[in-house]
Parts: sequence; structure tokens; C-alpha cells
Amino acid sequence: MRQAGLFGLSDHLKRLSAHGDPLEVLGRVVDFEAFRSVLDTALGYSDGARGGRPPYDPVTMLKVLVLAAQNNVSDARMEYLIRDRLSWLRFLGFDLGAATPDANTIRLFRERLTQAGALDALFADFDRQLKERGYLPMGGQIVDATLVAAPKQRNTDAEKAAVKEGKAAREIWPDEPAKAAQKDTDARWTLKFAKARPTADGRPQPDIAIPSFGYKSSVSICRTFGFIRKGKTTDGARFDGRMLRDVVTKDNTASDVWADTAYRSQANEKWLKAQGRVSRIHRRKPKGRPMPEHVRRGNATKSKVRARVEHVFAHQKAVMGLFIRTIGLKRAEAKITLANLAYNMHRLLFHERRAATG
Repeated sequence: MRQAGLFGLSDHLKRLSAHGDPLEVLGRVVDFEAFRSVLDTALGYSDGARGGRPPYDPVTMLKVLVLAAQNNVSDARMEYLIRDRLSWLRFLGFDLGAATPDANTIRLFRERLTQAGALDALFADFDRQLKERGYLPMGGQIVDATLVAAPKQRNTDAEKAAVKEGKAAREIWPDEPAKAAQKDTDARWTLKFAKARPTADGRPQPDIAIPSFGYKSSVSICRTFGFIRKGKTTDGARFDGRMLRDVVTKDNTASDVWADTAYRSQANEKWLKAQGRVSRIHRRKPKGRPMPEHVRRGNATKSKVRARVEHVFAHQKAVMGLFIRTIGLKRAEAKITLANLAYNMHRLLFHERRAATG
């Protein structure tokens, strides 16, 4: 066997760079150090005067969470991949053979940020960084929601009724604490409707109703750059139209707001007008009557703009593999917020790369 040379590792990393290591680009484009003040405030680590093992650097641990969100891997899998992949080691700043965070350390760090409410602050801080780099919320905003799946719960009818009543898991299974710890009483079932293709002779078919279990991610994106500017996580059964006020932002330089028919209501129209916003929400088909031609054309025009938000969800689900493995709304919210942050970082790389190539 050939013995590894003294500079073998260095040469290998250089070859990774030559092939365009995406994590090297991410570390160069995103100023992770700018998050330190938010992390230090949220974590409140001691100065080490009392001794004990010092914690891992919080900025490095944030990079770990971003990597986990980009690849949707469990904490145990994350522990292995950090040790296995040289590009990940370099991105995180760990030396080959040095100690790296284990699954429990990663989980506790995420839990600590979640309990401190720091993930929303980190998301807002990155949005501030985007604005400082010239990526202002422009062109109006597009609102939509998507279902994020979670492991299905197998409950009896009585247990389902107790969950719908809002009872906590420990109340439903008081004598089975281990079982209660594995039950998600915050996620909900809902129906996702999909348009059926017409028959060969052009006859319309009934829409397809697909049962889904999990949570709902509502977002608004800016039309010009496609960044997620605000998000909200709820149970999967929450009606989309009720979330409009939670995600529409006030800082977009244009007043237009696009959304599908689920967001069309007199209350939402009145609220948008009071906020100085212009509704571009799709109009519904009149009940029992055909869609007027001018309404159909208007909806088609709006769809060309509104479709951009679907690209966000497609990337999060198809590329990032977004799926909720945790239990409870708070942890699902943390998972989705990190996914939104990771998406915005990916989007920043897209814009910077496009600007560099002219």
C-alpha cells in the first residue's frame, strides 16, 4: 500500500476547492460571525471560571444546524456525517481527528435556542444582513402555505377525541410516560386537494383529496428576490386564510400582495386596505355559475406571479427533504424556521453567483 504523503490532506482539500465546494462558497458569502451577538445573548454561556468542559463555539454549532437543515438529517446521522465528510469538517472549522459534537450536543444546542426564542431572532438578523447588502423587500409580496409531513400517529378513537380536545399527552396516557413522550398531540390531519386531469374527451374529473398529517408552514416572499421575509408554523389543519396577517410584512417597497383564493375574504380585504396594501388575491368562481372571462384572465395573470412561491416549497421538500421528525409544535417551528433560514442562504448564493457572472 502507498503511504499517504505529508501534504496529502491539504492537496485533497485543494482539489475539492477546484471542483467548487459549495460549502466553501457558503462560508465565504454568508457572514456567520455576524450571528455571534444574537447567539451569545440567547445562550448565556458562563465565562468558564468554574471549570468544566467548555462548550463548542456557538457560531460553529449554528453552522451544524444549517447543514442539518439543508440535508434534513437526524442528529445521530449528523454526528456521523461531520466526522465522515472532509468538506463538512472544513466548513465547520474542525481538524481531522479532533473532537466533534455528538448527537446529544447538537440536540441540546437546538433545544436551548428554541427555548430562548433565538431562532426567530437569527432569522430576522439574517434578513437585516440581506437588506444591508442591498436585497431590500421589493416588488410586492407573495403569500402561501404548505403542509410539512410528520410521522403518522396510530391512536384509538377515544385517544383521537382527547387529542382534538387539546389534552396533553401525559393526560391521555398517564400510566404510560414512555408512550406519551413519543406521541405528537400538536400535529393534525387535514385534506390536501389536487386537481384531477380531465378525461381524454375533455370531461372534468372530481378533485383528489389526499389525507396529510403534520404541520403547516405559512410564508411571505418578496417578489423581486424570492427571499422568505416572514414565516409562521401552525398545526396542519389551520386554515390558510387565517394566517395572512401573521406573514404579510410592512417593509416591502411595493404594496401588492398576491395569494390564492384561500386568502380571499372580506375581513382580509379590509385589513389589507387598512395596512395600505393592494390585494392581488385570486377571485373565486361564482357558485353555480361559470367563471366570468375577465376574472379568469385576471386570475391567470396573478398566477404567473404567485407561482414563484411554489419554487420555495419545491426546493425545501425536493432538495432539502423537509420533514418533521421531532414532537410538538415548538420543535416543529424550530425545524421549519431553520429550513427557512437555510433556504434564504441558498437563495443568497444564487443571487451572488448570478451577479458575479454578469
